[in-house]
This record gives sequence, C-alpha cells and structure tokens, in this order.
Amino acid sequence: MSEKIAVVLLNLGGPDSLEAVQPFLENLFSDPDIFKIPLIQKPLARLIAKRRSPKVIEEYKLIGGKSPIGYWTELQRKLLEEKLNMNDKMFRVFIAMRYWRPFTSDVISQIKKEKFNKIILLPLYPQYSISTTGSSFNEWSRNFKGTEEVIYIEHYYKNEKYIRAINENINQSLQNFNVNKSEIYFLFSAHGIPVSYIKKGDPYQKQIEETVELVMSFRNNSNPFSLAYQSKVGPMKWLEPSTELEIERLIKEGIKNILIIPIAFVSDHIETLYELDIEYRKVAENLGVENYVVMKGLNDSPLFIEALKEEIWKRL
Repeated sequence: MSEKIAVVLLNLGGPDSLEAVQPFLENLFSDPDIFKIPLIQKPLARLIAKRRSPKVIEEYKLIGGKSPIGYWTELQRKLLEEKLNMNDKMFRVFIAMRYWRPFTSDVISQIKKEKFNKIILLPLYPQYSISTTGSSFNEWSRNFKGTEEVIYIEHYYKNEKYIRAINENINQSLQNFNVNKSEIYFLFSAHGIPVSYIKKGDPYQKQIEETVELVMSFRNNSNPFSLAYQSKVGPMKWLEPSTELEIERLIKEGIKNILIIPIAFVSDHIETLYELDIEYRKVAENLGVENYVVMKGLNDSPLFIEALKEEIWKRL
C-alpha cells in the first residue's frame, strides 16, 4: 500500500472581506512570536486593531475590497497537488493560514479525519524568520497532537527553480520599460523585521541578502541594484534602509527608471498592491521618476510550483 502524505502550505492569510480586516489585525497583533506583551497582549491587540482598521480598510478598498492572498494560495495549492500527483495519487495539499481562515487548528482537524503516514509543513515564505515561518511552526505545535511524522521545511531561498522564477518575472517586468534595459535600477524590497530579532539570531536578513545575490548572479549583475525593507510597525528599530527612503534617495541621485522587486513575497497582497504599487508610487512620481514598475508576485508561476515540488521530494 502506497504512502499517504499531507502537505500543508503555511501562509500569513488576509482578510477576505472589509468586515474581516479588524479581526484579522487583532489576530496578527495577538501573535506572541511577533509582539511579546505578557498579560495585556490580547486587550492591547484588540485596541490597536480597532484604531488601525479604518485606515487599513480604506487601503483594501483600493485593491478590490479584500486580500488576494487567499485566491493565490488556493491556486498554488491546486497546482502543487496536481503536479505532485501526476504519477501516483499519494499527496493531499492543504492550506493553513496564520491570522485568517483557514486557521491551523481547523486544518489539523481536517487532516486528522484522514490517515496520513507523513505530514510536510511547507511555508510560503522562502526565507526563514521567527515572525513568519517560526510563528506558523509554533502555531502548528500548539495545536497538533498526533503520532504522524511531521517534516518541517524551514527555507528554500537557494532553490534554483525559485531563483529562476524570480528572474522570469523580472524579465516580464522589463517589458514595461521603453528605455535601454541597463538603465533600469533594481530595488529589491523585503518585509522588514525588528533589528532585535537579528541580534537574537534570526537568519532572515542574511537569507534575504543571499537571495538578492543569487538573483543578480543569475543575471550576471546586469543592472545596478540595492535592497530595502518595508512595512515597519511600532516604535522599535527595524531593518534599514526603508523602501520609501531608498526610493527617495535614488530619485534624488538622478535615477529615472526603477523596477521594484518584492523579494520576500510569493503572492501579491496588500504590501505589494497597495504599499509598493500605490503608496510608494506616489512618492516616486512626486519626486519626478520617469518609469516606476512593481514586479508581480510569483503567484501561479509554473517554475515556482516546480520549486515547491522539488523541495518536498528532497525531504522524502
């Protein structure tokens, strides 16, 4: 009898309606792996979510009234399951979101109804951070009580097909420029995290830097480039430079053509569609940029799906 293997795609999740924005934010700010505020974290998270949600709701209205991350993750799930089962129907692929439906606990209940020999946790975060992959792993551990073998995939940022998928998207993005391709500046933008995490040994910054190096090495360093970080929350010191300030610096130094490359995201969501493509576009245009293009997420990239399949088979 062949093995039955469950693959669980771990992702952030996002509000699937405007009404879901406030509870989504409350779940996010309640995460002890991101915000450690003993005793008062839950009520404080509720207060922060209530105060922030009106602004965030307006942002979601500008990108369609909900997060597209659920759509893209479901499509990735479907494509991966098809790819894994081309020769033998031994895989079932599930989705477990960290801050919105389907929640990890619900997916575990679904998995327990079937008998699997192995469970593979596959984060849709190519680089590891305690604030993303680590948080999802911890949530799994808090909820999973079983004897099945659980395989944890911590990162895959060095996967050649993943790097090729990014470069394929870069090549598609370059078609939006009517200038010599060597004149285009590549600004890689990754989600920031507090510097305190790095000081405690979080490998995220190093892995992001290595990812950028691998992408540019693949291109023989064809274009000038730099790396910046976005989405800072709260008063703590976060990784720098900020994407917004880096955009300002580049344009003031005479850069006219900028390609923004989201390097820590595999699906388009509010931080690519609103923050990068609307908010920071206004900054760039007000400063006189001539061409400002934001690369699309990997989304349904066949090469990216192949990379995920490859990472699963490596562990088997």
